[in-house]
Amino acid sequence: MAEEPRNQRVPNLTDPLPLSPELIDKLHRLSEKYAAMGQDMGSYLEGLLQADYLTYWDYIHLETLLSLQNPRTPYLDEFIFITYHQTTELYFKLVLHEIRQIASHPSLTAGFFTERMGRVNRYFGILEHSYQVMVEGMDRDQFLSFRMALLPSSGFQSVQFREIEIVSTEFSRLLLNVPAELGSEASAEQLYDYIYWKQGATELATQQKTLTLRQFENRYSQELIRLAGEFRDRNLWRRFLDVQKTGAPTDDLVVQLREFDHRINVRWRLVHLRSAVRYLHKDPDDIKATGGTNWQKYLPPREQQRIFYPDLWSESERNQWGKQA
Repeated sequence: MAEEPRNQRVPNLTDPLPLSPELIDKLHRLSEKYAAMGQDMGSYLEGLLQADYLTYWDYIHLETLLSLQNPRTPYLDEFIFITYHQTTELYFKLVLHEIRQIASHPSLTAGFFTERMGRVNRYFGILEHSYQVMVEGMDRDQFLSFRMALLPSSGFQSVQFREIEIVSTEFSRLLLNVPAELGSEASAEQLYDYIYWKQGATELATQQKTLTLRQFENRYSQELIRLAGEFRDRNLWRRFLDVQKTGAPTDDLVVQLREFDHRINVRWRLVHLRSAVRYLHKDPDDIKATGGTNWQKYLPPREQQRIFYPDLWSESERNQWGKQA
């Protein structure tokens, strides 16, 4: 039997605990916190004593997260396709998280706004660069086979991307061909029929809504109309105007907003266009997208001319929007 190390004192459980002043201060503050809520701190400490240590896999629900990739076909590259889209939706969730902080801030400053927009641009930068997974990362023949099992679903149906558009700019910037009689005071519900993305899921020949669009409208229209009303006076553009009124310097914020505008309305669409050309372009005819979307007209930025913040761009920049890309 090995000898116990010399001069090592075995702790006596009856010895008083060495409580540092910092620990005593924390205990006092905890006691005040629970007392203010009419709670007994001792009960909560007992719960802490009984609780197990938190693990990484439990904290992020690892097993659940890894169980969500469920391809519909035996083609191996479909696993890449579904995993990448799920990752994209998580980044969209982060973007909305930052924008909601800006929208709801009670005393918004240029510094806070700029920092949060920097985060948003970082998220979209990751998405933009990672899209090579979609452009180059799948076997074309496999994609053209497994995509047929996904009908009529489409990335067009990403409601979080639509939410990002709505909370980022004036609702009028997302509309097409609005009748003059509706006027500037028309409600979001009245204007929703003229939102631009519906043109992207309308059959070119018949001008009828695709099943993809009808599904999306049935599921999300009321939520999106409510969101448009909620952010009518606190979308990113309105909040920018609020900060401007304070007289605070906004040069850095303008840089971030321009970057965001160009990322969403030019570069993000371009990476999708490159993917569509890679997989769906076939001379002399183009292969239809799974949702029946007219991607040839819907994806090119120079066709859309969608700009969130036209006042932040010069006339020549607006005229060249998406063309150089």
